Amino acid sequence: MKKPSSKIRDEIAKLQEQLRTAETREAERIGRIALKAGLGEIEIDEAELQAAFEDVAKRFRGGKAGSNGKERGGAGSGNPAETAAVTRGAAQGSGSEA
Repeated sequence: MKKPSSKIRDEIAKLQEQLRTAETREAERIGRIALKAGLGEIEIDEAELQAAFEDVAKRFRGGKAGSNGKERGGAGSGNPAETAAVTRGAAQGSGSEA
């Protein structure tokens, strides 16, 4: 039996809300970690900081594009101190933009 379009729209709305909640939770987690690592004190262009985060993400994914991040293989997996050091080093070594 097919679902009416109104039920499908309701399901989509619920899923969109779940997505917003999950993204907020993830952003808060990453933000807390970044602040603990000292990134809040570094003056850096947002594009450069995003590039540094993308490098860290790629490192933890083992260089595989499109990974969901749940895989534990690859360099540096499982050590948060390494993540902070890599991110901090990448941010500090990017020049003196203020």
